[in-house]
Amino acid sequence: MLQRLYRAQLYLLSLIAFSLLTLKVQAAEMIPAPPQIAATAYLVMDADSGEILLAKDADQRFAPASLTKMMTSYIVEYEISQGNIAEEDMVPISEKAWRTQGSRMFVREGTQVKLGDLLQGVVIQSGNDASVALAEYIAGGERAFADLMNQHAAKLGLKNTHFENATGLPHENHYSSPHDLALIGQALIQRFPEHYAIYSQKYFTYNKIRQPNRNRLLWRDDSVDGIKTGHTDEAGYCLVASAKRDGMRLISVVLGTSSEEARAQETQKLLAYAFRFYRTHQLYKANQVLNQSRIWGGVSDQLRLGLDQDLAVTIPRGQVEALEANLDLQGVIKAPVARGQQVGRVVVSLDGKEVKSVPLVALDEIPEGSFFKKIWDEILLFFTSLFN
Repeated sequence: MLQRLYRAQLYLLSLIAFSLLTLKVQAAEMIPAPPQIAATAYLVMDADSGEILLAKDADQRFAPASLTKMMTSYIVEYEISQGNIAEEDMVPISEKAWRTQGSRMFVREGTQVKLGDLLQGVVIQSGNDASVALAEYIAGGERAFADLMNQHAAKLGLKNTHFENATGLPHENHYSSPHDLALIGQALIQRFPEHYAIYSQKYFTYNKIRQPNRNRLLWRDDSVDGIKTGHTDEAGYCLVASAKRDGMRLISVVLGTSSEEARAQETQKLLAYAFRFYRTHQLYKANQVLNQSRIWGGVSDQLRLGLDQDLAVTIPRGQVEALEANLDLQGVIKAPVARGQQVGRVVVSLDGKEVKSVPLVALDEIPEGSFFKKIWDEILLFFTSLFN
């Protein structure tokens, strides 16, 4: 009787365990198909992990229109951070800047305008005149500034971008991709947070002319705080947006939509889907000690190991328990070792499938030890290898 009761209890427990497992699998799989996006190309990327959640033609080259000005403002903010220019600088307005066609801040030839005002004119009013004035002030001319833009693009790892001007006015050799544009947005957010509030500003007034930010989502969604709109006949209506909800920041790109309203609506679809069905998990911080390893022939016997940048992964909601991180360490580490030197990899897997792999680096600098220390460690290493 007791045995039958025991077997019944085991059977019941196994049924419960199976049911819970089934529910977990079903919950993990219950992600609907992505929404249909009425755009020539699009992308939504997590700003922290850099993972692309949805995309169409993410690496194809398109005319970026005024999205170009993200790189223009990036360089301005970079130069400020380096101490080469300041927001209080007075920038002379040339005839070329004054005559530049398209969207304008309405600066006047022969005047001087505060650099900080010009930066707001670029970001909020999408001023072509302000963009040219800043390009001339920083690089001496727009052509030289475009060369600077391309150098920064290379440093940011942009592979499908080339600039010919600071404004985004049409040129056959002026192009970018959704992925590259998202990376520029990511750099603006992460590298110059002290300036990022400009991108959420709804209005800017200069010369008694008040103009609104053309990003309609700033009025519709409190989580949206940037970044830039664009439009030309060739490019269509474009928008790079960013939003942050519950600690998770996304960057979306839509290119080639049919109207200002369409670019806002299609962006909302992307953000709503990604926020609903994905979560970003911060796993490790930069310089956090993940492990220690024996180092041979050095002034120290122990080497601290970690990462040179934060590690985050973006996965479907409800699957964090299936995440696993493993350290893949090279066999023997010998001095000298420089701080930041790669000594292995951290591999993150989800249900046994690799989702991210990043370098594991030395967090210490370990010089070589004395002659006798190196000889002694060689002897120890020899005998250790015999038993391993």
